[in-house]
Amino acid sequence: MGHFGDGGTETKEMDIRSLSSSHHQHLPYIHKVGVPPKQNLVKEFTSTVKETFFADDPLRPFKDQPKSRQFILGVQAIFPILEWGRSYNLAKFKGDLIAGLTIASLCIPQDIGYSKLANLDPQYGLYSSFVPPLIYAFMGSSRDIAIGPVAVVSLLLGTLLQNEIDPTKNAVDYRRLAFTATFFAGITQATLGILRLGFLIDFLSHAAIVGFMGGAAITIALQQLKGFLGIKSFTKKADIISVMRSVFGSIHHGWNWQTIVIGSSFLAFLLVAKYIGKKNKKLFWVPAIAPLISVMLSTFFVYITHADKKGVQIVKHIEKGINPSSVGQIYFTGDYLLKGIRIGVVAGMIALTEAAAIGRTFAAMKDYQLDGNKEMMALGAMNVVGSMTSCYVATGSFSRSAVNYMAGCQTAVSNIVMSVVVFLTLMFLTPLFEYTPNAILSAIIISAVIGLIDYDAAILIWKIDKFDFVACMGAFFGVVFASVEIGLLIAVTISFAKILLQVTRPRTATLGRIPRTNVYRNIQQYPEANKVPGLLIVRIDSAIYFSNSNYIRERILRWLTDEEEQLKAAGHPQIQFLIVEMSPVTDIDTSGIHALEELHGSLQKRQVQLILANPGRVVLDKLHASNFANLIGQDKIFLTVADAVHTCSPKLAEEV
Repeated sequence: MGHFGDGGTETKEMDIRSLSSSHHQHLPYIHKVGVPPKQNLVKEFTSTVKETFFADDPLRPFKDQPKSRQFILGVQAIFPILEWGRSYNLAKFKGDLIAGLTIASLCIPQDIGYSKLANLDPQYGLYSSFVPPLIYAFMGSSRDIAIGPVAVVSLLLGTLLQNEIDPTKNAVDYRRLAFTATFFAGITQATLGILRLGFLIDFLSHAAIVGFMGGAAITIALQQLKGFLGIKSFTKKADIISVMRSVFGSIHHGWNWQTIVIGSSFLAFLLVAKYIGKKNKKLFWVPAIAPLISVMLSTFFVYITHADKKGVQIVKHIEKGINPSSVGQIYFTGDYLLKGIRIGVVAGMIALTEAAAIGRTFAAMKDYQLDGNKEMMALGAMNVVGSMTSCYVATGSFSRSAVNYMAGCQTAVSNIVMSVVVFLTLMFLTPLFEYTPNAILSAIIISAVIGLIDYDAAILIWKIDKFDFVACMGAFFGVVFASVEIGLLIAVTISFAKILLQVTRPRTATLGRIPRTNVYRNIQQYPEANKVPGLLIVRIDSAIYFSNSNYIRERILRWLTDEEEQLKAAGHPQIQFLIVEMSPVTDIDTSGIHALEELHGSLQKRQVQLILANPGRVVLDKLHASNFANLIGQDKIFLTVADAVHTCSPKLAEEV
């Protein structure tokens, strides 16, 4: 009997557990949404500022360190060479020496050509590959970037300066304005780094940069037709229509066949060398030394044949010696000061964007961290010093940096090696370039800028985002058919337009339940997802601010109206609950709260209850602070959409 009694008790306990289990299956546990603790205003403000401007926590190495050590770390932060220089050895120097000599052979002919793009004498291109790389080597944090003049910035600077001063009629004032623009380009870059405002350059989207660079490459190549064809009288405008009119307008009396033969033959040689280097990475040195070989051969050819007397235009005199001081030539007062600032800010931002993209690319390839703010300060410092030593705006060159990387550079010492070679060239070798034909410089520039036209990137942009493609093509056609500054303006305008469109017109979606789950997803992405009878579930995919709050309210009401019309036509019950999934809503302001209050009022008139699901801490804190949580009722805020559905639709809960 006793045994039977024990069995009865056990059976009874099993029944209770079964009932309890069954009860929990039908009425699942719903966790109450917690009210976030009050945040200290000062602490919250400090946290926001830190996350905005000091996300990389730059002061971390200084914590718990003695004053002497902090001083050393501070100096190393400004001059990273003092940190990595301690572990520098002969093996690293070997790699840097080879890389430095290789990029020097590439930069010398390029610099002479790029200075012509900026409407400056050839020596100024060489000056800009002597002082700035030395400064960067001490202050920069990239191991791979090669510093010097670049095609796009040279063209941009030349175009903007030419709009203010004629470089042929007033060469001295033009040169002074160039140094002034360089000075303020450096000040702009350094200021962005010191104030930690590097994120501002990200406002120029990747698509806009691709289009701008491609358009600039075509514009630069077209500009080279003057030297390539031997035309003496050429338009000063940069748009394709003016250039082509100038080219074909001088076909009968302006073209020089000897110049065309020299330019065409060496351009073919450069393109073949580039193809060889692309096909076989071990032969990277072939396209790197090809420009210097072209200069040497063409110069020798012109010298022995006296082709300069038959109409072949040559470089002529290049000033011998190192950079003279230009401190006294910078405009700090007068009418040209504001013009210099305006041109400098534009050129500085473009140079910074290019250098940042190059630095990040090679840092990712070698798997090391690049400090963006240090980079800006280094670039700014080198351009400020450069402006005082007869240099114009220098930045990272993609072609030279790629050669530097493939040549096996280990540190920024490769830039020092390049500077030493440029120094020796300025001191002893400039007379050798006197008979260098302009056609070969044009061929070198054309072969260099072809790589800036990134067809694959444009095709990928089209596949991924059509609006991005519009930005890309807008910048491209703006540069090609108008001017560099118009193209840049279009690129910036479209980039900002995209940001505004995304902020003011955020995405919203209606959600349904994935069959046999408690998961709710976008019914357009998952057509098999089922709508819940009597409920409309809407997700807002952005923060709710003054710029989009009215649109979000109107869009939700439009979702509701459309749904009710469909239900009425089908003879189904009307909507009783509107559930707003707020997981993606990262923040809300007073306009957003006001929009929710108006939405709540509109829903009450329709006899529909407003339910909120999973608001984040920041949003929930503001909902309570504004008393909106009490307005709709604390019981109308749930942790998940599934909890809200279980509460509002018990029948569905039983089915699940």
